[in-house]
Amino acid sequence: MSTRIVVIGTGYLGATHAACMADLGHDVLGVDVDPSKLAKLEAGEVPFWEPGLPEVLTRNIEAGRLRFTASYAEAAAFGDVFFLAVGTPQRKGEFAADVTYVDSVIENLAPLVDRPAVIFGKSTVPVGTAARLGARARELSPVGEQLEVAWNPEFLREGHAVQDTLHPDRLVLGVDRDRPGRAEEVAREVYATLLGEGIPFLVTDLATAELVKTSANAFLATKISFINAISEVCEAAGADVTVLADAIGHDDRIGRKFLNAGIGFGGGCLPKDIRAFMARAGELGADQALTFLREVDAINMRRRTAMVDVVREQVGSLLGTRVAVLGCAFKPDSDDVRDSPALNVAGQLQLQGAGVSVYDPKAMDNSRALFPTLGYAASTLDACRGADVVLVLTEWREFRDLVPADLDGVVREKRIVDGRNCLDPEVWRSGGWAYRGLGRP
Repeated sequence: MSTRIVVIGTGYLGATHAACMADLGHDVLGVDVDPSKLAKLEAGEVPFWEPGLPEVLTRNIEAGRLRFTASYAEAAAFGDVFFLAVGTPQRKGEFAADVTYVDSVIENLAPLVDRPAVIFGKSTVPVGTAARLGARARELSPVGEQLEVAWNPEFLREGHAVQDTLHPDRLVLGVDRDRPGRAEEVAREVYATLLGEGIPFLVTDLATAELVKTSANAFLATKISFINAISEVCEAAGADVTVLADAIGHDDRIGRKFLNAGIGFGGGCLPKDIRAFMARAGELGADQALTFLREVDAINMRRRTAMVDVVREQVGSLLGTRVAVLGCAFKPDSDDVRDSPALNVAGQLQLQGAGVSVYDPKAMDNSRALFPTLGYAASTLDACRGADVVLVLTEWREFRDLVPADLDGVVREKRIVDGRNCLDPEVWRSGGWAYRGLGRP
């Protein structure tokens, strides 16, 4: 059954959700205030790198199921279901999330909704936001109580967003228990295809749905920082963190995923979300509950400085050293450089006197915009030409597939530092290279 859906916000989350909802057969209208972004999307161009999304976008624009607008009036007239998918960045100078854009959607949309409808929030917000927005929407809308606000958090992994939207491992819906309405029924209609595939569907209160997302991110961040802390112990003891991770990962209570030691996590979600979670817990009077997340954050940030120290240990003085940095996106299969550990390390090395040449398959333009003073190369070989040390800082497949012979005649010194523990030490050492991983002998 086709539903008329409006997705407000066409950034990473919104553009993906709009295209995928259209792919499920719904009529979808994407809304954004950025005319350049809208122009690209209307032309079938995705303004960021996400595998598989351009094809889904183009297919549904051509089929007439997906279009875009900057008009809230048009959106209100078109939609029966609204998805709120705008950003919630970290507030400047604070840990807390900035919900200005979320509030703005309600202020602009609710007064124009003149028939029963449901607004599903997908943005990651501090717990309590949904209830507040619901009250404000009912106050502003001509239909009052018949405009419902529910929360349907996203669980997208960059590089896998299309798969995670069309084939999620679960769907979570938070509804206002004090005001029984149509939100669950409408959500079941929107996601009928997915529910027919047996995807678990959990219906909760609003606060629980908001906390599911922030708790999931906090857990993943904790798991990454845990193995990085163990990596520091392995360094001191001469143990191998990769073998250790394999061993404990066989315990199904622990699992192997997210136990890859390296230079830590980054991106637009985990760092800001754990900080916002701590800030909100403090506002609720539960600040002691999440104090461990301060250490999670501290371990993560320490990994970047530790990487710089490892490079200095390998080359002696950084002053005048030529460093090749392979990777600047915060993870492979993405062009996202927000809070990227790789780019942060590159910047620190340059500030300490190294000549840095950076290459990434997809994130070069975003990196230049953020760190314009770094040197940028056109290819892996170009970045490594004349290098005294090569750093692998984002585990793109083309970097994982490198072998010594690829670089032997290019670099000045055969030194490689594996910031993601994604290379085989024996292959590089037997090829005559000085190999250094993190938390491994």
